[in-house]
Amino acid sequence: MKLKRQKHAKKNMGFYKHSFHFREPFQVLLDGTFCQAALRNKIQIREQLPGYLGGATQLCTTRCVLKELESLGKALYGAKLIAQRFQLRSCSHHKDPVSGSACLLSMIEESNPHHFFIATQDQELANKVKKKAGVPLLFIIQNTMVLDKPSPKSLAFVQKLQMSELVPEHQKQSIVQLKEKEGLAKQEGEKRRKRKRAGGPNPLSCLKKKKKTQEGQEPSAEKKKRRKRKRNRVKAEAVQSVQKSEEE
Repeated sequence: MKLKRQKHAKKNMGFYKHSFHFREPFQVLLDGTFCQAALRNKIQIREQLPGYLGGATQLCTTRCVLKELESLGKALYGAKLIAQRFQLRSCSHHKDPVSGSACLLSMIEESNPHHFFIATQDQELANKVKKKAGVPLLFIIQNTMVLDKPSPKSLAFVQKLQMSELVPEHQKQSIVQLKEKEGLAKQEGEKRRKRKRAGGPNPLSCLKKKKKTQEGQEPSAEKKKRRKRKRNRVKAEAVQSVQKSEEE
């Protein structure tokens, strides 16, 4: 294995591990064309692929791929024997099998939730895989397995993540689950319920303030009453004095 090819694979694997959370064991979905190319070029997939990807791998295929190889007869009998040794992954075509390429394409869905690698020599399938973000593509060139560089779709997806314009659904669920586990979601809900909304002004503050009377100063009506009482008292005293003098 050439050093340059190993560096190339290590760099691409680092991209998928960091950006799309690929972890060991790496699940590799293989079709009949890849098995046939490996047989023709005398490549030991089970022995060589883990060293190339830098970690444990699980080689797998689907019933649709096996059905397709079986229907092609003796020409691909050797590829069929190789594919039969791999683990089977359930697909949704139990009653009505489809072509191997269509089946593998359905397995990765829109966001490749199961983190599958796709190993194929089918150029049409490879082009469709490249239109989906986060799907590593393996193929064989000159008796050598090659991990293709990240597609423009994957690079654009990661760039949006870095700009915080897009958050994957599985990350949202992880954040929610983490909050529930730590009891943060309940606390945040309680805080929201306790928060009071801003109301109108206090009606008591809108009342007009009473004017304070200056110290030692009485209202004019009270002064008039006091003057009147004083005049009446003076008159009464004068009348009493006159009456007293007359009696004498």
